[in-house]
Amino acid sequence: MALMMDFRVRPAVSADQGAIANLIHFETHVHRHLDWRDPLDWIGASPYLVIDWNGSLVAALACPPDPPQVAWIRLFVCSDKLPVQEAWSILWEAVQADMGREIKHVAVITLQEWFRKILKASGFALREQIVMLERKGETPGDGAPRLTIKLRRMMTYDLPAVADIDADAFDPLWQNSFSALNLAYSQAMLATVAECEQRLIGYQFSTQNPLGAHLARLAVRPEAQGHGVGRALVSDLLQTLARRGASRLTVNTQEENASSLSLYKKLGFIKTGDRFQVFEFQVR
Repeated sequence: MALMMDFRVRPAVSADQGAIANLIHFETHVHRHLDWRDPLDWIGASPYLVIDWNGSLVAALACPPDPPQVAWIRLFVCSDKLPVQEAWSILWEAVQADMGREIKHVAVITLQEWFRKILKASGFALREQIVMLERKGETPGDGAPRLTIKLRRMMTYDLPAVADIDADAFDPLWQNSFSALNLAYSQAMLATVAECEQRLIGYQFSTQNPLGAHLARLAVRPEAQGHGVGRALVSDLLQTLARRGASRLTVNTQEENASSLSLYKKLGFIKTGDRFQVFEFQVR
């Protein structure tokens, strides 16, 4: 079916929450970013655009930047009432016109083949792949770090230092803003920091799921990497899970991240075979 002419593209507003939620829950073509925030929570941020067709919402595209230079596609959803490629083209063109000059990268983790085809046709290029690993069974030994560190529960007052670690440890595409880390902290099953000489040098966030837990974020300051800090944080997490009766822990990382893969292998993680492609659009 071709898109009728009496439509308009406009920013999403709070009154659209119900209509967007219905699209997400009932339509076939839905992409949701793996995020600490629900797609509806981004309404009010820009760019977050919808197609209004005869008073009904039939598509939405959200990619507000966070941190400022990186815009992940948080949501793309399209009703079966119109061709998905046509809806994407309309919204993507409008989003590019609405982007601030500070945005340098638009990125997306794809789970569906239909969306990969659309992205490739729009100039997105494959950047890397994310692999999933899991660990089951007995808890490993401590694996004492080569630095004198103290592990403790993360507190709210640690978050500024945690954000500093995150910015140092990751490339811009993978950095989390302070607000994202604050949300991660509020949703974490367990959040732990590593302290050396009264300075934070590493942290982890993990979340609970029906089968066990997921290591959602692990970061160590570059100057402290290679000294067993990450291993100590993960070993401590595994011991905590064992005390709670949970035996399964999952984690994901970039396929080319040799240091992370080496760490997880030493701790008994194995690849599950699941992988997700990361596409990137370079804003000129």
